[in-house]
This record gives sequence, structure tokens and C-alpha cells, in this order.
Amino acid sequence: MRSLAMLKPVRSILWSVALLLLGNGLLNTLLTLRGTGEGFSSAVLGMIMSGYFVGFICGTWVSGRLIRRMGHIRTFGFCASICATVALLHLVFITPWVWLPLRVIYGLSFITLITVIESWLNSQAASHERGRIFAVYMVVNLGALATAQQLLRLSSPQGFLLFVVIAILISWALLPITMTRRVQPKISERPKSSLRALLGFAPLAVACAALSGLAMGAFWSMTPVYATQLGFDIAGVGLVMSVAIIGGALLQIPIGRFSDKHDRPKVMTWVVLLAALVAAAMPFAPSHEMLLGLYFIWGGLAFSLYPLAVAQLIDQLHPDEIVAGSADMLVMHGAGCAVAPIAAGSLMTVVGGHGLPIYIACVFALLGAYAIYRRRRVTALVTHTAHFEPMVQSSAEALEMIFDDAQRDLFDDPSFYEPHERERLRDALTSKA
Repeated sequence: MRSLAMLKPVRSILWSVALLLLGNGLLNTLLTLRGTGEGFSSAVLGMIMSGYFVGFICGTWVSGRLIRRMGHIRTFGFCASICATVALLHLVFITPWVWLPLRVIYGLSFITLITVIESWLNSQAASHERGRIFAVYMVVNLGALATAQQLLRLSSPQGFLLFVVIAILISWALLPITMTRRVQPKISERPKSSLRALLGFAPLAVACAALSGLAMGAFWSMTPVYATQLGFDIAGVGLVMSVAIIGGALLQIPIGRFSDKHDRPKVMTWVVLLAALVAAAMPFAPSHEMLLGLYFIWGGLAFSLYPLAVAQLIDQLHPDEIVAGSADMLVMHGAGCAVAPIAAGSLMTVVGGHGLPIYIACVFALLGAYAIYRRRRVTALVTHTAHFEPMVQSSAEALEMIFDDAQRDLFDDPSFYEPHERERLRDALTSKA
């Protein structure tokens, strides 16, 4: 009963995010399958799918200004209408040179929708309940993404029904949030930070955010092509995606909690090397069932890397700079995701479908090698261990919700940094790059 009472202020928001992510998760996979059916090459599909992440990055800078100008509900309605319209326009103009700008527009609008949702969650949740509410939000998030893949069973990607379902789901996401009687929150200005400063004293965390993006962007965009080329039917493609997402949902927490109690860079190194090994084994899987098992394990490892990188950064940040520094990590992860579909798609065009796991294995092997180098040659400045929080690529508002209590606790701890280190890090992070 207490848990239900805790969720009452944010119930309408959670319904909206579930419907929104059902539509978004289905659209991302559907476009890859439809493009394959239309004869688009893997390289062309990679370029198209990268457009979403380009829009995502641009939206991280635009969304706050738009919300401050229009308010949360009007911004949500504005961007949801754009997303639903863009989903249908893919049916009207079936050409790569139209799909690419449509993906950019969609990505920009979608991250604005997520910013609206997460800033509203942040304001409605009591400070002592934010961690639990964020956990529920992540369950809804990953559950909707996994369920969305199973909606592929409704109809053929070559038809129009699935695109209509996506538009309906995104439009329905408007209903719970526009019916709420709660006061709209205000969105604050984001503190400025310096990526150059982050690279100076937390390079492993930044590298992990960027390179995990290079891998995860390829997974989201090109896995449907890979599964199709291996002989999976449409339902099988959805199953491959769902299995990886479920693996990520189930294994993130035990991996993260283990990293809280042990040397986090060492845990990160083992996770990324194991993820590389699992990806490298995929071309040799003797059956579809074995490949599904590998995707489950890989999903658990790969989905853990970005939150591990954020936790590693928090280990090394002054409390005042947690949100700003973590927002920079989000941009780096998004930049990696934007490049990934083009790189993976180009490799798949040259060497075939198995180019995807080969690409992912190489990216993770590179990150693992760098992590080993950093651990042997450089000692990180860590005097406090942050708590791992499971997450997927999100907005800066979610990062504030996760780490708000942590900031307060750390700020009250006089031993967090020596005084001269505290001032050095604050000056470095707040100065412009």
C-alpha cells in the first residue's frame, strides 16, 4: 500500500512513458526491417538510424529552452504530435534521403518528451522517495522497450498497420499527462561544465560512455538486420531484441551492486572484456537458441557499462558538479551512438551480417585495452564510492533525480576531498572548455 501511495503523484506520468516507449521501441526496430525489405543497404540503413541519435544530441541542448518557453504539457503535446506525424511520414516517402531528416526530427522531439517526463518525475517525487520512483521508472522503461518488440507479431513490416499502431501509441501517451490536475513544474538552468576538465581527471569514465555508445548504437540500429540475415523471421527478430533488453534489465543491478563493493574500474574492465568475448562468439553460435542465450548475457553486460561509467565519474566528482558532469557523459554516449550505425552498417556491407558482432567486439576490446592501461599506469582520485543506479540513455533530468540525495550526503562529508583538491576540481569543472 505504501508503494502504491508513493506512485500516486506520478501515476499518470508512468502511463504516458509506457505508451510512448512502446511506440518508440517498435518504430526503431520496424524502420530497420522495413528498410531492409525496401532494399536499403546496411550502410544506408546505418546512416538513417544515426539520424535519430544526432537529433537526440541536439535535443539535449534545445529541450530545456523549449520547455521553459511553452510549459511541460504544451511542449509534450507539441513534440508528441511531431513524433506521431513523423512515424506516418515514413510510409508516405519511402526513400533514404527523406527518412534521414525524419529521424533527426524524431530524435530531437523524442528527447524533449523524455526531458518533460523526467523533469516532472523529479519535481513530483519526494526527496526521500526519488531513488525508488526512479527504479520503478526504469522497470517501466525497459519493460515497454522489451514488450514493444513483440508487437512486430501484429503485422508485416511491409504493410502500414504497424506504423499506424506506433502513431496511435504515441498519441495515446498524450492522454494521461494532459489529464493531470497537478501543477506543472519549472525546469531550471543547467550548470555549465567542462568536458575538457572531465577528460583531465576521469578519462576512463568518459571513454566508457563514448565507446559504450559506439556499441549500443549499433545494437539498437543494426541488430534487426543481423537477425534477419541469420534467418530469423519477424517474430524471431523481436525475440532477439527482447532477450537482450531483458538481460540488461535483470543483470544490471547485480553487476552494479558488485561494483559498489569492489574496485569499480576493475569490475568495469572485466565486464567490457566479457562483453567483447560474448560478441566475438556470436558468429560461431551453432543454433538460434544458442545465439539468444549469448544475446541475453551480452545484454546484461553491455547495458551495465554506461551506468558503470556514470558511477565511476561520480566517484571522482565534487558533489556540486555531479549533475553537470553526468550530463556531459550523456552527450558523449549519444555521440558514440550517432557514429555507431554508420560504422557498423558500413562494415556489414563489406563483410556481411557478422560484421555487427565483429564491430561490437572490436569496440569493447578497445575499451578493455584502454581500461587496463589506465588501471596500470594511472591511479584515479577516488575518496568516496557512489551507489550504482541502473539506467538507459536518458536525459539530464534523470541524472539529477538519481544523484540529488547523493549530492547532499557527500556535501555534508568534510572528508570527501582535501580542501585544495575540492577547490581545484570545482574550478576545473565550472570553467569553460
